[in-house]
Amino acid sequence: MIGERLKRARAASGLSMKALGEAAGVSANMIKKYEHDTSMPSSGVLINLSKALQVRSEYFFRPSKVELSGVEYRKRANTPKSILKRIEADVLDQAERWQELANLWPNFPVPEFSLPKSLPSRINSLEEVDNVADLIRAEWCLGLNPITDLIDTLELHGILVIVTEVDEKARFDGLQTSISGKPVIVVSANWPGDRQRFTLAHELGHLIMHNRLSLDLEEERACNRFASAFLIPASSMRQQLGIKRHKLEAQELYLLKQESGLSMQGCLYHAANLNIITERLRKSLFIFFSSQGWRRQEPGKPYPKETTLLFQQLVYRALGEGIISESKAAELLVMPIMKFHQARKLELLDAVAG
Repeated sequence: MIGERLKRARAASGLSMKALGEAAGVSANMIKKYEHDTSMPSSGVLINLSKALQVRSEYFFRPSKVELSGVEYRKRANTPKSILKRIEADVLDQAERWQELANLWPNFPVPEFSLPKSLPSRINSLEEVDNVADLIRAEWCLGLNPITDLIDTLELHGILVIVTEVDEKARFDGLQTSISGKPVIVVSANWPGDRQRFTLAHELGHLIMHNRLSLDLEEERACNRFASAFLIPASSMRQQLGIKRHKLEAQELYLLKQESGLSMQGCLYHAANLNIITERLRKSLFIFFSSQGWRRQEPGKPYPKETTLLFQQLVYRALGEGIISESKAAELLVMPIMKFHQARKLELLDAVAG
């Protein structure tokens, strides 16, 4: 029966029963019956529903069903519940396609996530949080240089990343959850790259430090500290800015942001955390930022956004190895079969270039 999937797709689209019914040529009452599985749409109505909801008709009959476990949102206090429902529906759809693809592989080529054995069982201070960030960098062989592609780094270590475009007004940062035991971090596509990277690192902090923080440490604050330290290790920060500073130039912070992918404000907080600058200087610089309007939008071009290509790559790899058919590949990528043919032959790239 298609009721649950129809309800989820409608939530993701933001359409009311009345609006969807008008698009599909039926009444709102019929949509309600479809969602409660007391009636089944005809093939013609199903096609209309698919078009209105921008899903393939196969979506309604997809065998894989997943549940999000332990969902932890990182959002603004005024984020409407309707937006969160749409985000969750989008995440469930993407997660189901991930799960279906994984089930089709004899041996799915994505590593299992595991915590380092050397991770301390108890973290008692924010300074120790910095050490944990350094430990993860060392375990993952990241060195001290900037992480150029954070999503790729997370995926290489068994953390799935889902990018959602649902929240057009950017009132949602990200969330952490798990699917079939595999950790998942969800991030909004509508933030600049530095904001995305901080959210990804922040959610990684939750995953790494869960149930390890002493009662004296507030988890959100500790994860913010972890995010900054993970993006710019303390030793690198001191090398860039010096051990002790009595003044900072805005241009320094801007260049450090471009190199590291941590926002200017994030760099400022991090410098104060490491006692490179005093708390008094940090507050003074934040007042200056506010006067320039930089608290809302930092100067210069936005830092490039993070993207994920792993799912697409694995779909094409499965196709190349004969694990899935063309039609299944198109279904997993949510593409019409003709458009998929064009994408497979790189014709769409030629069209964009032209």
